[in-house]
Amino acid sequence: MSAKVIDGKEVAGEVVETVKAATAKLMADTGVVPGIAVVIVGEDPASQVYVRSKGKRATECGFHSVTHIMPEETSEADLLAMVQTLNDDEMIDGILVQLPLPKHIDEGKVIQMIAPEKDVDGFHFINVGKLGTGETDTAFVPCTPAGSMVLLKKALGTSDLSGLNAVVVGRSNIVGKPMMNLLLSANATVTIAHSRTKDLPALCKTADILVAAVGRPEMIKADWVKPGACIIDVGINRIDAPEKGEGKTRLVGDVAYAESAEVAGSITPVPGGVGPMTIAMLMANTLESACRRAGVEAPTY
Repeated sequence: MSAKVIDGKEVAGEVVETVKAATAKLMADTGVVPGIAVVIVGEDPASQVYVRSKGKRATECGFHSVTHIMPEETSEADLLAMVQTLNDDEMIDGILVQLPLPKHIDEGKVIQMIAPEKDVDGFHFINVGKLGTGETDTAFVPCTPAGSMVLLKKALGTSDLSGLNAVVVGRSNIVGKPMMNLLLSANATVTIAHSRTKDLPALCKTADILVAAVGRPEMIKADWVKPGACIIDVGINRIDAPEKGEGKTRLVGDVAYAESAEVAGSITPVPGGVGPMTIAMLMANTLESACRRAGVEAPTY
């Protein structure tokens, strides 16, 4: 394996340590305690595990952290009322409504109810619009692409991507499109590819930076990769692993890792790459919201 492995656990740990130190200083200097509220509707086991991990990390960072668990049959009106209550709560800097929501609730309506200045997921149209017009200093950026950019800059040793070609495979609102905007803001030349793109392997092979966010297990093969490219694999896919025993599974990314690592210059593993960065950047966004409330500058990562 020739590629440098980009260790997301290590970098996420560095981000969290920065958040912890900045939180302690914010509290000492201003008395402001960052507050985060997570709302979960229903009893989806995966969502509950994720919410618990967010709460644990928030407490570790020194935040005021609350979780509101609402029953599956909660009405849309009641959920919107809960969001409005959190909008009005001066102790809360970040609001996160865990997705997916039950089918009888309009996710879009709920997301747009969150006050933009507390939208630490970066999904409100105000934050989407700011990111799309280059206002990255005042936008909340979705956590997964934000974390991907931190890893990318660490791997390349620079925040200026001038002269580099980036290909983003996947055009979702949560990862693909914001990743495109972040790369553009860093001066990369960006192509966004998707299911209708012609000759995708040839296009990927032009990329100095290849971001895979399409949700198809190990779709991107070694012969799609430009020698020396930096690969950010956002995909998390569970596949059968009979070699581990009957009924066992394992996690893989959107990139065929072992073979692509022989060609790439650097690559994120799955698991242990982009995944740990998502919660770390949620903490960073919540701290930034609290810093804005206190009128002080937030750290950079």
